[in-house]
Amino acid sequence: MVGLIVFTSQAWGQVASSPFSQYALGETYSNSLANTQGSAGLGVSLPQSWYINNQNPALLVYNTFASFQGGLLAESTKISSSSASEKFKGGNMNYLVVAFPVKHNKFRNIWGTSLGLMPYSSSKYSFTNTRTIEGKSGTTVENNTGTGGLTQLYWSNGVRILPDFSLGLKTSYIFGSIDHTTEFVTTQAPSIEKKAFMKGFKFDVGASYSKDSIGAKNYRVSVGAVYGISTNLRTFLSNISSSTGAAIDSTDGHTHLPSHITGGVSISRDGKWAIGTEYTYQDWTSFSTVSLQQNPTSLDSHLSKSWRFSFGGEFTPDVEAAEGIFKRMTYRLGVTTEQYPYRPLGNKVNDVGVNFGFSIPTGRSSIDLGFKVGKRGSKTETVIQENYFKVYLGVTFNDIWFIKRKFD
Repeated sequence: MVGLIVFTSQAWGQVASSPFSQYALGETYSNSLANTQGSAGLGVSLPQSWYINNQNPALLVYNTFASFQGGLLAESTKISSSSASEKFKGGNMNYLVVAFPVKHNKFRNIWGTSLGLMPYSSSKYSFTNTRTIEGKSGTTVENNTGTGGLTQLYWSNGVRILPDFSLGLKTSYIFGSIDHTTEFVTTQAPSIEKKAFMKGFKFDVGASYSKDSIGAKNYRVSVGAVYGISTNLRTFLSNISSSTGAAIDSTDGHTHLPSHITGGVSISRDGKWAIGTEYTYQDWTSFSTVSLQQNPTSLDSHLSKSWRFSFGGEFTPDVEAAEGIFKRMTYRLGVTTEQYPYRPLGNKVNDVGVNFGFSIPTGRSSIDLGFKVGKRGSKTETVIQENYFKVYLGVTFNDIWFIKRKFD
């Protein structure tokens, strides 16, 4: 592969273009909502009553209100190689989530449930690749484009087993299509479009241990973990030729998603502040799909292990302040470092970012903002470097449902 890359994109209604999204299922999304994005996605171990915990289903037992959260994502990315650079902007709907307590006693919630819809992955890229083909003279120029992605519709439940210990299960239905198109510029060969339709179920199991009222100042120490069970998505792949507009061939098979695990620990005090850390690990060497089975030497055959480490926290000056909205606002800050499973040119793709944000209270509800500034890849090691700025805008509505009236 040669390093001259030309980027083109249409930003309407989608996230910004990224050449890294040509791998596997595209760029996968975090389960974090706008409020937790400000603290680097901290959430798998942190119980909260004012916000839906979308990262660990076991923590739904701490939702005392019926809550609705909706969010948008916007991002600006500068993609650079050694010889060219381009800027892209994009945005889309990020999530719609509702949660409420199902069963409780006079002391605490026993069972909490949540329903949600959000993207699972996105593939959006366009670049020109110049390469030589063994046995042929000259070079071949190819235009490569990708669009589409997967969506997840899920139902999560958390149940309190002991006063300080809870378990949860998230059931997701994942569906969507991803298109990869290669157009041969310097030859008369027709362009080839690979269109993959995928669908299937995925399950995540969560656990949480949270001990309240530790010490004279009422600290809360919490530990949480989520295990994503490996699964197979039913996949239908069509290879379509531009010369006929019809499928050259089609294959019905499966896409294997590897398991993953996330663990975290946090400490907080009376809703005033919280601080914590998380670690995620996933081994993509077991990833397989129909197109990879047809072409064992494709880019997806070089996927490796990925991990993510985050550290962050939040602070509210005075939750009960009668005046001064700035005292009741929650401020967040965090940092992340991440290694992706992609291996362009055999090298690792690393990502480093700084997150920050805040929530503006409006009665029981809030307006939530999160920001992330980061860098992914390297011009020297991975050919492409991305410098990005992401904005997460969310709204949270809390209310009390299913309360029996004591007086008519």
